[in-house]
Amino acid sequence: MTTAAEPAPQSPGDARFIDVHHHVGPDAYVRRHTATSAGAVYAAHSGWVVLKNHLGSTAAQAWEARQQGLPVSGSIVLNDLAGGFDPRAVEQAVVQHGDDSGLRLIVHLPTVTGRGHRSRLARTPSHPLLADGQRPLTVTDDSGTLRPEVRELLRAARDLPVVVSTGHADGHEVRLLVDEAVRLDLPRLMLNQPANPMTGLTCKDLVEVAAAEQVWTEQTALTLLLGYQDRSDFDDVLSLLPRTVYSSDLGQPSQMDIAPWLDWSRTAFREAGLTRERVREVTHGAPLTMLTV
Repeated sequence: MTTAAEPAPQSPGDARFIDVHHHVGPDAYVRRHTATSAGAVYAAHSGWVVLKNHLGSTAAQAWEARQQGLPVSGSIVLNDLAGGFDPRAVEQAVVQHGDDSGLRLIVHLPTVTGRGHRSRLARTPSHPLLADGQRPLTVTDDSGTLRPEVRELLRAARDLPVVVSTGHADGHEVRLLVDEAVRLDLPRLMLNQPANPMTGLTCKDLVEVAAAEQVWTEQTALTLLLGYQDRSDFDDVLSLLPRTVYSSDLGQPSQMDIAPWLDWSRTAFREAGLTRERVREVTHGAPLTMLTV
């Protein structure tokens, strides 16, 4: 990772690092950057960014940013407001994302689940209609089994250029999703910030849960910054787990901006004792392999 201004990468492979999780506006909450302003900052640092939005898809924003020469790709979050588990929403986002980047679209399962967790983030809803939040949606039914429409979505995802993310599933649901992904031979499943309180998986848990070759583990800076994860677990995930992708999960005005995050990350890697090769792996090699079609 770098903090010096450098030429924008012409492709994800040329980037110094890939951040698979950065929030921009318009989103459910007020964000620091737009797609293009974030893309310009990542370009200045020779990075690539995947945009995330709790309202739905960033695919079209990412496509337009790339037409301006910015290193940006997109995702879709399948909250109720965006259509839930309807495969047509995913197919539309894939088409809007285009095929010029050579990267898979990240498809996040619901992040608004209605579970009793009070975020430590200072957040402002972006629109009056969101003052009371969004309608919750979970991947399991009342009996604790995966919904049939979730199974069908995973089945459909096998034939699309996507990475399925577990969203804000709880620990039980994550295990069900991993089992189903293995059963279906889904090419890519990313465990979305598993240290967050709604999921609650530690590095020790992940040694087993993320053992399958198509399962990737996301380690965000934000889970440590908010005190949701202790430093030893953060260090262990980055140091020990295979197929680990490091991301920011930033974009909130109350949190650090992109350049300070790069500085913070460099210090965190040094304090964790990561080798240069391991830093390159978690910040570029693993994200690129996970995302490449």
